[in-house]
Amino acid sequence: MKKLITVFLLLASFLYASPAFAYPIKQGYPLSDSLKEYKHHDGPNRISVRETATTTKPSNTISTSKNVKISLTDNEIDLLSRLVRAEAETEPYEGKIAVACVVLNRVESSKFPNTIREVIYARGQFQPVQNGEINKPADEESIKAVKAALTEQRNLAPGALFFYNPDIATSRWLDTRTTTMVIGQHVFKK
Repeated sequence: MKKLITVFLLLASFLYASPAFAYPIKQGYPLSDSLKEYKHHDGPNRISVRETATTTKPSNTISTSKNVKISLTDNEIDLLSRLVRAEAETEPYEGKIAVACVVLNRVESSKFPNTIREVIYARGQFQPVQNGEINKPADEESIKAVKAALTEQRNLAPGALFFYNPDIATSRWLDTRTTTMVIGQHVFKK
């Protein structure tokens, strides 16, 4: 009986891993969008959102300290640049880079969503999403700052997951978090 069960389990695992049961990733769609259509796939061979899989041509790939690679599409770079402009338009260039690094740090953190879009549009996280400023085009300096955050200055804000301007903040909960640095009017926190 044990042999029969073993054969059955081996056959079932072979069929489960068979390409006939694979879900095709649509070309040009982000991996997360393709998987949303395939919600019941939760077996041992499931794709983790943290795994590297690229269906669109990445314009920039960064390696992080955890050896996790983040590939960003042109659309993600544009979205991040628009957030940087909206959040740090009056901040120094280094502050703009640090804001981009905070978003990238969140993508890497298990405490936040796994994509640039999901981090930026997470409910209640960024004021420019709530007031519509995110929809305005990015300026050249913000685009340059994002590209710097994706390359040589990636570790400008190590460990920072939050930033705020304490002079205008209406909520004080970030005051209790550890400060990692201050650039311009923004305080960066873990």
